[in-house]
Order: sequence, then C-alpha cells, then structure tokens
Amino acid sequence: MKCSHVYKEMEPNEMSKDRRGGRKYSNNRQQPSQATALALANLPVAKNDELELEIIGMNHDGEGVGRAEGYTLFVQGALPGEKIQAKVLKTKKQYGYAKMTAILEASPDRVEAPCPIYNQCGGCQVQHMSYDAQLEWKRQHVIDNLQRIGKLNVRIDEQVQPDSNHNADTQNESVNKGIKVLPTLGMAEPWRYRNKAQVPISEINGQLVAGFYARGSHRIIDMDTCLIQDTRNDELIAKVKQIGKELGVSAYNEESGTGLLRHVVVKVGFRTGEMMVVLVTNGERLPRPSEWIDRIRLEMPQVVSICQNVNTKTTNVIFGDTTKVLWGREVIHDYIGDVKFAISARSFYQVNPVQTDVLYSKTVEYAGLTGKETVIDAYCGIGTISLFLAQHAKQVYGVEIVKEAIEDARSNAVLNGMTNVEFEVGASEDVIPRWKENGITPDVIVVDPPRKGCDPRLLETILAMQPERVVYVSCNPATLARDLRVLEDGGYVTVEVQPVDMFPHTVHVESVAVLGRQGLESVDR
Repeated sequence: MKCSHVYKEMEPNEMSKDRRGGRKYSNNRQQPSQATALALANLPVAKNDELELEIIGMNHDGEGVGRAEGYTLFVQGALPGEKIQAKVLKTKKQYGYAKMTAILEASPDRVEAPCPIYNQCGGCQVQHMSYDAQLEWKRQHVIDNLQRIGKLNVRIDEQVQPDSNHNADTQNESVNKGIKVLPTLGMAEPWRYRNKAQVPISEINGQLVAGFYARGSHRIIDMDTCLIQDTRNDELIAKVKQIGKELGVSAYNEESGTGLLRHVVVKVGFRTGEMMVVLVTNGERLPRPSEWIDRIRLEMPQVVSICQNVNTKTTNVIFGDTTKVLWGREVIHDYIGDVKFAISARSFYQVNPVQTDVLYSKTVEYAGLTGKETVIDAYCGIGTISLFLAQHAKQVYGVEIVKEAIEDARSNAVLNGMTNVEFEVGASEDVIPRWKENGITPDVIVVDPPRKGCDPRLLETILAMQPERVVYVSCNPATLARDLRVLEDGGYVTVEVQPVDMFPHTVHVESVAVLGRQGLESVDR
C-alpha cells in the first residue's frame, strides 16, 4: 500500500503493470501528422540503426541514458559510464529507445545479477548494479529532483554528515550553503527483505503458473524463488500453486474474464513468524475449501490465517471488496521497533520492516520530540508513524481518508496501550483545518503522502498553522521537490534530507526531510 496510502508500496512485479495499466491498445492508431513525420525524418537516428553510445546517466526507470548527436536514447540494462553497442528500437520527437547488443567498456559498478529470471522479470530494475552504486545513485536521484523540479539549493561542495541537532544555526547554515542530502541509508543484507508477496496466477499449457510480470507486459514469468522475498513466502506460494494444480483449480484469464484463481497474497511477520495466505478468486465459490485448509495447515504449520478475497471486476486492482476468513484468525501480528501491529488481509503494512524501523526512527529524530509536543500525522494509514511518534510526544493526532485504515489504527493503539493518540477519518486538507478551529495547535506536522504528493490545500493548511517543524516522508523525489518548493516559498527552510533504501535492487527510494520556520530563534529538540 505504500503509495496510495492504503496501497503505497509497489509489489516487485507491479512496476510495469502500474505504469502501463495493462491496457489493450488498438492497432487503429492515428497516423502521425506531417509535421511529426518530418521531425522524425530529421532525427540523427532511425529505427534499426546500430551505433555506439556512451551512457551518461540513468533515468528514474533504471534505464541508461545515452546521446547520439544530442538526441537522447534510453537503454535498458546499461549503466552510467559504459560504452555500448546498441540498436535503435523506437524513436520519438525528443527521445527514443534502444537495445544494448554489446558492452564495449563496462562500468566498474556492473555486477552479475544473481536472479535467474532477472532479464525477463519486471520486478527489479538494478540488480546488475553493485549495491553501493545503487545507494549512491538513489541519493543523486533525490538531489537531481530537488534541483531540477524544486529549484532548491542543495549542498554539493562537501561530504555531508548528519546533524544530531537541527537548530537555528543549522537552519542558517542551510540557507547559506544549501540543503544537506545525506548518504542513502542502505541494508547490511539487501536480499530477502520483503514480508509480503502478491503473485498473479495464470496457465501455460494447462498448468498453473505463479510469478511476476515480464517487463512492460502482462505475461507472467513462472517463478520458484524471488531473491527479494522472504524464503517463507516463496515456500508458501509454491505450496499453494501445487495444491491448486492437484485440486484442479483454474486460473483467471484476463482477456476472457473466466477462470477462478487470480492472485495469491502471502504475508509473514518477521518478528513473530506468523503467516497469512489470501486466495483472490474470480467468484464466491472456492471448490473443496476443507482440502485447501487441511493441506496448507499440514504443509505450512506457521500459517495462522487463511482467507479468501472475492474480486469479480475487470480491473488491475488485486483485491475486491469482500474478504472472508476460511480458517484461523483475521490478522497476523508483527513489530516495528517496540510497536506491535495487527495486519489483516487488506491492511497496509510496510513490506520491509527492517528499513521501516530505520525510516521511522529518522522521522522521530527529525520531529525533535521532548514529550511536550502536539503532533499531527497527515496520511497516517494504519497508524504506523503515529504510534512511533506517540512514544515521544504529549499528544498525536492522525488523519487518513480510508475508513478501514483508521479502524486498524485505533485497534493498533489499543493493542499497544497508547492513550495519547487520536485518529479521524477524512481528507487531511479538510480535517486539519477543523482541528485548528477547535484549538489544536501542532508543534510538528508529519506528512507521508502517496506518490502524487501532498494536496495543495494541505500545504496551504500547514503554512497557515505554522508548526515549528514539518517532517516530510516521501516515496517520490519528484513530488517531494515540488512540495518543498511550496513550503519554502511559504517561509520554511529545508534543513536536511535523508534518503532511505526501502526497496533494494529497484529504482524506488524513500526519503525524509525536515523543515523549520525561517527566522525561528530555535528549533532545538
């Protein structure tokens, strides 16, 4: 869920599906206009040309960027600093795409991708890049967006180090020298980090297959293991696939809308070891449910929840509206830090709990809490950040537009015995002004918006409420940069940005930014 707040994170195989939407395109496309045809004819390259390229950078999709006589070509699998042989696949007026046919001079950052289906699967984009280089690129990606989109002054003249005290002197230094963008916080072991898998099901030659979508398509690559998934998830998916074969269950067919099993969703609690499996079906009736239950319980005794979700809609959305428990509990439990969370079939829970602890700890640090502050958590989801903050603040108020998420947040507060946190359903830009009218004056506002960034009215509300600090948790450097520009124009100073690698071997990067009011005498913790 990370990036719609209830669906904010992307599954490893969702990259191509979300971007392209799995649409069926007609062949009856409009012919290019005469002007467009002339522009294409005047390009320095044409389709099927073969040429040498020097790769000068990497775009947000992980594609290498090369230039032929000033014309930009994107090349899947090429790394910055490489010289390659390439064949032009497609041209547009301002850029095109090419396929790498040979590496003439390899980057020192190039490594052999360990995944056997890496070149077919669309889940990871940068396994062929060393992990240290991935972390450096993600930091630079944040910097580039802050400068290009936000037109913000970023400190680049020295190796920056984190400040333990974000005070007035730090703010003045930021104004004079620019924003500190710290080195990306990575993982000691950047594999097997995901606690949830959402795997589409299909049939090949009459046999069930379960895997991830091939790059840029809805063709499923059958998978036995995924190197960024917890091994227990791999094992449970394999068991479910085998049980489905033996019980003669049909797979859903996107084109015809027939077939039963659409997805298998599995979740594991890293700290508790508890597991959940959700069978997403194209219809209410699940044949031989007792056999499903008996086999799963026998072969995976750590499973404590077996659920069925019904989704009969013609859609790319995984879950339907109806979820029922076939056996066991409605939830599994896990911890982030010292906070315990109940995780239901559809509730959001960060997929990398190790790095979530890092991300939220940095958020608490940037909030500068002493136990006396009132904090508002916009886009609070199921209360993950709110409950972290509540351990250090006087009072926390969380708001989220999804009713089910707020119900989970309230349950999680009770689960942890926290009484200094309140949650309300609604849009942040509607609820927070009402809180202001009722006398709630926050010292700190924390935002963790979806990929599209903060609603403009929320930014206006923040500027009107004038908290001492704003902490911005972002999953999209582009919208982070845009929103920081608005807050800076409204009188805030961006002091520091900390990138965090929540999704190793993919192009996604999260970051946390801390802002203080310009001219404020002190924002000491």
